[in-house]
This record gives sequence, structure tokens and C-alpha cells, in this order.
Amino acid sequence: MNTHEKYIKRCIELAQNGFGTTYPNPMVGSVIVYNDKIIGEGWHKKAGEPHAEVNAIRSVKDKSLLKKATIYVSLEPCSHFGKTPPCCDLIIANEIPNVVVGTVDPNEKVAGNGIKKLIAAGANVVVGVLENECNELNKRFFTFHQKRRPYIILKWAESQDGFLAPEKILNQERKPVWITNTYSRQLVHKWRSEEQAILAGTQTVVDDNPKLNTRNWSGNNPVRVVLDQNNRISKESFIFDNSVKTILFTKSENQFSTENTIFEVIDFNQNVIPQIIAVLYQNQIQSIIIEGGLQTLQSFIDANIWDEARIFIGKINFNKGTTAPVLQKKTTTKTYIQTDELINVRNHD
Repeated sequence: MNTHEKYIKRCIELAQNGFGTTYPNPMVGSVIVYNDKIIGEGWHKKAGEPHAEVNAIRSVKDKSLLKKATIYVSLEPCSHFGKTPPCCDLIIANEIPNVVVGTVDPNEKVAGNGIKKLIAAGANVVVGVLENECNELNKRFFTFHQKRRPYIILKWAESQDGFLAPEKILNQERKPVWITNTYSRQLVHKWRSEEQAILAGTQTVVDDNPKLNTRNWSGNNPVRVVLDQNNRISKESFIFDNSVKTILFTKSENQFSTENTIFEVIDFNQNVIPQIIAVLYQNQIQSIIIEGGLQTLQSFIDANIWDEARIFIGKINFNKGTTAPVLQKKTTTKTYIQTDELINVRNHD
């Protein structure tokens, strides 16, 4: 690992402190180096707050060293006015002569303009250090800007014998049937805190009455996205508790939105996946976990509109019931959460 890679790696480590809190902004880390010694570092913590480069420059005690230093940043410094001024202008104003960038910003408002601005101001700019690692860090941000859709994570739990749920029993109380152990369920709540939204199908909400929040983990609750074509979901369900922003897809024009509960009318006679994706993009949602039932999950799989699948396999057997989705295995890794098997699949299409 050369010098540039060493410090960009540190930028990535810093950026990860902002996991789940920077939306709609990317996670970014920055390090300032003089004589092969870090004299300042920072990361972006939350949208509307100072960017990584600002925090790194502020942390340098002897500002005179900036004119002889190198600033490393995992993502191209911004060149436009948003909620904060352009980071390029701050780097130029402090006369930092050397800038090393992990990867180019895919946002059309930046997209190389920051690099051009720095070069025009006389800075020595190096681009593309640990580029793949920097792209992976912000895979949600890159997917949103390059594919104009959220990063989509499919998640489900299936029994040892391949069922999502046991056969229904009439008059059974509305509550989930747990396939996984307590630790796996807590991990799912951690995942929810890291993504911007969570989607469930009608039947899942009707059967289980889920809260779709992060009650077992400290973090932000995701936006709840629910399919309810024929308004079958009871208004007494948790998703109508107004505690979290909730988007409901329906075919009815007679549903009225409130501040925290938004009804979106789509055509259920057409392919609903592109329509859902378009609404999520309009709502600036960069990532979503699909926790729906078989029909919802299989719809995303059949359309090949997904990026990652996280599949728990528990120790329980149902013998019969709702079968698990069919997924053509691609790049796969396997881990264990005590008694549960966790398979992670990446879709590179």
C-alpha cells in the first residue's frame, strides 16, 4: 500500500462514521497530511452540517501548514452551493497545494467540476486512489445518481425447509411467526437504521401488523413504504400511527395524504416496480430494504431490479406454507448469527 492509498483508506474509515446519518448526502472522510503526518481529519456527519473537508481544515491547529500540506478526500470536493458553500473554494482559499481524491462525484451538480476548479486554481490533483473501495463506500449514493433509483436490498428469513411462513390457521391472532433468533432480529433493526426506507407488501402488513421501525436498535427509523392496492390494511394498523413518514401505494383516488402519511396512486394493471421506483426517486430515497412477502420480493427478482439480498435460514421447519422466493445465486457470502445462517448475495447485472 503506497502513501496515497494509506491516507485514502483512513478517509474511508472516517467516512463510515456517518453511516445512516448523511442522507441525501454521501459519506465522506478527509485527512490533511504534512511531512507524512496527519495534522487534521474530519468526516461529514449530517446533511446541512459542514462537509468532511471543512471539518478536517478546522481541526488543523497550525493553519500555516496548510499551504505546504496535502488534503485527502474519499469523494471529489463539491463545487456548488447547496446547504453549505463549495468545499473547493475553501481548499483554494487556504492555498492547500495538493489534493488527492478517491473517486469522482456522480452527482451531475459536481461530476468532475470540483476537480476542474481545483486544477484551474493551480492545485496538484490526483484522482482515482482506491477508487473501487470509495465507490463501494457510497454504493447507495452512486446507484441513486447513476441509475436514478434507490439501492435495493432484498431481505427475508426462511425456514430450514424453504418456507417464508407456515400454513395459515383461521382466526389466528395477527402477529409475526419468528424464524430467526433474537440476535438476527436485532441485526435487522440495525440494518433498518442504516437505510433510508423499508418496503412491505399488503399481505405482510395484514398478517403481521409490523411496526417497521428500529425499536431494537438506536438509530433513525426508515421511511415506511407499503403496497395497498385495494385499501385492505386496517387504519388501526401500526403503519398508520403517524410516528414515521409512510408512503402507501394505492389505486384509489379517494385517499387523502397527511404530513406523515402519503398516498401515491399507481396503475396496478401495469408493471408496478418501475412506478414504485420512480416515486421513491422523486422522494430522494437512496436506499430501501424490501421486507415484503413472496409476491413483492419475487416481483423485484423477476424484474432484476435489486442490488443485494440478505437471506436468513433458521433452524425451524414448517413442512408446508408459503415458499421462499427463487433467486439465481450470484456473488455469495455466508456467515452465521449463532444458530441462524445468513447468506448475502450481490447482483452485478
